[in-house]
Amino acid sequence: MRILQVSPYDFAVPGGVNAHISHLERQLRRMGHEVYMMAPDTGTGNQQPDNLLRITGAVVPVHYSGSVSRISLAPHVYLRVKAILNELHPDIVHVHNPTVPILPLAVLRHSKSVDVGTFHAYRDSFTLYQVAKPFLKPFMDKLEGQIAVSKAARDAVARYFPRDYRIIPNGVDVERFDGTVTEPFPEFMDGKLNILFVGRLEKRKGFRYLLQAFPLIKAAVPEARLLVAGAFSREARAPYVHYVRRQHLRDVKFIGYISGEDLPRLYASCHVFCAPSTGYESFGIVLLEAMAMAKPVIATNITGYRGTLQHGVQGILVPPEDEHALAEAIIRLLQNPPLRAEMGAQGRVHAEKFSWKRVAVQVVDYYNELYTQRLVELEREPDRGERRYRELTSRVSTWFDPR
Repeated sequence: MRILQVSPYDFAVPGGVNAHISHLERQLRRMGHEVYMMAPDTGTGNQQPDNLLRITGAVVPVHYSGSVSRISLAPHVYLRVKAILNELHPDIVHVHNPTVPILPLAVLRHSKSVDVGTFHAYRDSFTLYQVAKPFLKPFMDKLEGQIAVSKAARDAVARYFPRDYRIIPNGVDVERFDGTVTEPFPEFMDGKLNILFVGRLEKRKGFRYLLQAFPLIKAAVPEARLLVAGAFSREARAPYVHYVRRQHLRDVKFIGYISGEDLPRLYASCHVFCAPSTGYESFGIVLLEAMAMAKPVIATNITGYRGTLQHGVQGILVPPEDEHALAEAIIRLLQNPPLRAEMGAQGRVHAEKFSWKRVAVQVVDYYNELYTQRLVELEREPDRGERRYRELTSRVSTWFDPR
């Protein structure tokens, strides 16, 4: 198959959706498929994959629900998308977060392929869907297949757009994240007990509660150390550094960005992994990475994490925004090495169920199902596909065509 994977987000910036696309693309190519990726991109050409179709470098940060998404709102992507699709003729167009402006909408406007959408996001309430439902419905109608990465993500979108959603989870690279073969960083193997946080320092990631819990942890476990890694800026880090200094906290190390090559080594260096997010998580890839590394996980008891982590088996779930509960759970694990080992072993077994190879097989099976369905429909009505395309695109062209 010739498959086009579409991301609305700046491909030069690390993020869950772009990582998902990259892993899926790699597995699909290993399976023998011809795969392209399309995205806005502010990176340089020699840093990006050869099969990345760069739509534009014009990207703007959009703040929403405590997070920042770097997307393109440039109208000129419309004509570039049209030209690429006319030349590429993919069998499958797979759009991730298909309602995010502007690239996914332009792709769905022009695509004559079998269109598939994956919904990654979770919100208790989607203001965008509430306000823009009439506008978005024609684009949703162009999708012949709908994937959600979790029940939480499915329920969030199905409330506004009822459809038959296929749940295919995020994956984890179990070969790369393998605690049995990964060497930790020697500088962190000095007798201290390391608590690891990986993520951006956005409000919804809940790092402030972990930092507020750390004095309580240090009082009970003096050898505890907090490692903080992620693609965060100096400005994002500044208030937390100020808090550490004001509280005279020792053993808080802000590592910052860490490469994909070194990330498994960082997991290997920790004794407990903590994900204190306050909400808006649909799945929890970092939880899977930690579990694949056979590390026990402390996470908040939010919708997206409950579907990934079994409380008391691979780790412990605690109430969100509760530094005392976080501290109690972390202290419990730091003081109990056998329990850490047992939960870590259970985590590795659980993570193997989410290997990217298994995920890719599920995705391709769904592609085949949808493509076969399209062929059957065309055999019954040879001109149905073209008529359906004209009907659906006519409903969105009045606002989209740059006239």
